[in-house]
Amino acid sequence: MFENYKVFNYTYAGRPLTVETGKVAGLANGSCMIHYGDTVILACATASAKPRDGIDFLPLSVDYDEKMYAVGKIPGGFLRREGRPSEKAILTSRVIDRPIRPLFPKDLRNDVALTLTVMSVDEDCSPEITAMIGASIALSISDIPWNGPIGGAFIGLVNGEVVINPTAEQRKESTLELTVAASEKKVVMIEAGAKEVPDDVMFDAIMKGHEAIKDLLVFINGIIAEIGKPKFEYPSCELDHDMFDKIFDFCEKDVMEALDTDDKTVRDAKMQPIIDRISETFSEEYPDLAVVLPELIYKIQKKIVRRWLLVDKKRVDGRSMDQIRPLAAEVALLPRVHGSGLFTRGQTQVMTIATIGALSDSQLLEGLDNETEKRYMHHYNMPGYSTGEAKALRSPGRREIGHGALAERALVPVLPSVEEFPYAMRLVSEVVSSNGSTSQASICGSTLALMDAGVPIKAPVAGISCGLITAEDGSFDTMLDIQGLEDFYGDMDFKVAGTHKGITAIQMDLKIDGLTPEIIKKAFEQTHKGRDYIIDDIILKAIPAPREEVSKYAPKLIQMKINPDKIRDVIGSGGKIIQKITADTGAKIDINDDGSVYILAINRDAAQEAKNIIDAIVFEPVDGCCYTGTVTRIIPIGAFVEIAPGKEGLVHISKLANKRVEQVEDVVSVGDVVTVKFLGTDEKGRLNLSMKDAQNG
Repeated sequence: MFENYKVFNYTYAGRPLTVETGKVAGLANGSCMIHYGDTVILACATASAKPRDGIDFLPLSVDYDEKMYAVGKIPGGFLRREGRPSEKAILTSRVIDRPIRPLFPKDLRNDVALTLTVMSVDEDCSPEITAMIGASIALSISDIPWNGPIGGAFIGLVNGEVVINPTAEQRKESTLELTVAASEKKVVMIEAGAKEVPDDVMFDAIMKGHEAIKDLLVFINGIIAEIGKPKFEYPSCELDHDMFDKIFDFCEKDVMEALDTDDKTVRDAKMQPIIDRISETFSEEYPDLAVVLPELIYKIQKKIVRRWLLVDKKRVDGRSMDQIRPLAAEVALLPRVHGSGLFTRGQTQVMTIATIGALSDSQLLEGLDNETEKRYMHHYNMPGYSTGEAKALRSPGRREIGHGALAERALVPVLPSVEEFPYAMRLVSEVVSSNGSTSQASICGSTLALMDAGVPIKAPVAGISCGLITAEDGSFDTMLDIQGLEDFYGDMDFKVAGTHKGITAIQMDLKIDGLTPEIIKKAFEQTHKGRDYIIDDIILKAIPAPREEVSKYAPKLIQMKINPDKIRDVIGSGGKIIQKITADTGAKIDINDDGSVYILAINRDAAQEAKNIIDAIVFEPVDGCCYTGTVTRIIPIGAFVEIAPGKEGLVHISKLANKRVEQVEDVVSVGDVVTVKFLGTDEKGRLNLSMKDAQNG
């Protein structure tokens, strides 16, 4: 039935990798079912027959589609079906998009869609890496023009040893989470989170990942040779070269003058009259000029900026290639928040606000892995005004989610443990002005805000980006701390965050076909010097150490430990008791199964009041100890005394005093506060108390 069905087998990092083609999704331009262990991904690549009108870019979409059935779960929520992609799915889509996008022809404008459906998950075999490999194979064997293939690897660092595609148990012990994508000759994507891993160790891990990928590519190329389709012809969207040269000569000097400033607003203002003159002068000669004008202006500016950087070693703001823009840092800007920091780098400004709360405020996660919650969250917002644009607010897109995740990952390694600081933490970075490197400014702002909030981080973290400019002859140069224009027209945005000790996060955006080891090594050298400078000369001068106490507006925490058998007594039937404690004191109470209790309240008195109530509920008197209590009722044979809320015992008439007592009322009355000694419990569990023994010591 399946005439074109093929199966290809390979062993990758000691586990079987199987690629099936020709069985399912036959109407896609290219598809494969890829198995890695018991992880299964259906990878499908499709392209439109022709470009849409007016498209001046490659409309590529990459969707990593998590299905809950892959791990035997029914989705939560009212609908009980998958909804919007999880944050991890969005981040995985971005990780796969980044190495694939630069390898498409520059003049391709057909819609291209990659759909990577996660159908089964083996936690020892990363579905993210499997999907990346599947995407590469689906594109490579399709008729869609693409200059692949690439391969991917996940690299861990376990007991100081580099491990390719570590198992789930190894990942728990790993101090490194590194994803590398590469072609045969170059590294095309790096994404990492690390526990202060030194630069040389990180470089070595990247190179070992590349070596593993080279062997994988031999296998993929064998598949392409056997079943790959010829690539289809497409209408080139290249600009008319004669038109470009003529208009470039007309406006070159004016554009150079307009670009020669570090002020984005001034530059944009100077460019507009030039654009108007181009339209007036050449519209009759080139009737379609209005359609291609945005791309034409882009390429004119790109040619000038790249020539400055590569030939003249000139940057638009006059800096040297390894010089950082003017920096400033400030804390405690907002009076009522728990912590705040403003980090300024040139025209880029990010204000980050820290909020601390109860552990129950941790974010609950529903995904395909075993992570169920996180206590540290970072959210990134970039409104239109930050770039001078008049546009309404929208919900965060993939870019915002990606930048927030990068800043979050950069700070996680230096956070105190739950035992050291039992709070949930949320940071929000508001980009108030943008001219490049906002994600790295968010990292610096996060360090400031956390320290201002009194979070005892282990070390300050700074982030900095490194750009790249390359020539056709293979020569290159890197530049530290790229601004918007250099990012827009350059070849790379290599973002590195870390402490003095080592790297905590990496994200690399690339516009060329890959990086050589020499480029990666130089980028590490430059960014390390940059982050050391930012930490010592900017961050620590703004706030030398985390504040000794959390803000007076932050919730105050009291920790206590109770017998786990008493948890049900504190909670009460249907939660009635704990709800009453919360209502009476205003405190928020979290109880773990091991008996750990976390009490948070706006003021310490309220937290202490809640603790006193819980102490009373779980109170167990000790034989022979004396307690102060209140007489609650009197019966002929004695008086009942409450020594703790809900803990009442009987003082027998014979134990009221050191003399004979005729009537209980002769010694005590209801409401009296008396001292009693606990004598134990009777066969029914009732407390036996004695005032006489308390008086006699």
